[in-house]
Amino acid sequence: MAFKIVADSSSDLLVFDGADFASVPLSIMAGERTFVDDATLNPREMLDYLATYKGRSTTACPNPDAWREAFGEADEVVCVAITSNLSGSCNAAMIAKEDYLRLHPERKVLVVDSLSTGPEMVLLIEKLAQWHQEGYTFEAIEKMIAEYQKTTHLTFALESLRSLVNNGRVSPAVAALAGLLNIRIVGIASDVGTLQPVSKCRGEKRTQQGLIDVMKSHGFKGGKVRIAHNNPRLAEIMTGLIREIAPDADIQVYQARGLVSFYAEDGGILIGYEG
Repeated sequence: MAFKIVADSSSDLLVFDGADFASVPLSIMAGERTFVDDATLNPREMLDYLATYKGRSTTACPNPDAWREAFGEADEVVCVAITSNLSGSCNAAMIAKEDYLRLHPERKVLVVDSLSTGPEMVLLIEKLAQWHQEGYTFEAIEKMIAEYQKTTHLTFALESLRSLVNNGRVSPAVAALAGLLNIRIVGIASDVGTLQPVSKCRGEKRTQQGLIDVMKSHGFKGGKVRIAHNNPRLAEIMTGLIREIAPDADIQVYQARGLVSFYAEDGGILIGYEG
């Protein structure tokens, strides 16, 4: 039976070698400009434009038709969506599932609310592909991914809060104060899928230690680590600090794409890891 993984573009994946895979793009709107988070997007160009744009910028999730089209003719589909607390993408995937099963009642579709974004979604996708390759049934994978989600985490550090302010996630006063005091926000994806600040760190060293402290608090001792960033220097430093804790950790580092770059902005970093 044909098995396919479909994720929205907040996973930062355009292609995936471990399984039949499709990415469904979100969009970023700023005035008359719309940036579609697909293979044609230049994240650097988008960030440069947003840095000079003075108005409000927003995001839009893929509609159910886009999700359903990405299913193709697969007999078994697993969708991985950005946390439903930040976007309507997961709800759109659920509608697509219902429509798809009405047309093909013999097929199977699972929608996974990642309760996260970016590199934590990558961990989920990699695990789904691994289990399929190992021959697990669709029903077994459905149960196993729910348990695996309890062991994965996301922490992040942001230098700018502008996009979060524009989308009502942070108050303008807090963002202004953070900028004046050279404060970075270190946060997590909470158990219910909200982006939750956990500390305010002044300076780079404290930010780095803040990220490590969060990882340790989740029981990190090794395993997989996926780092998405708009800050190559910080990503390199964090890789070294993580190696000090877990020399054999499976670490992969990559440049963030559209949706993740929109929220992380310049200087931001997101770390997904197994706890």
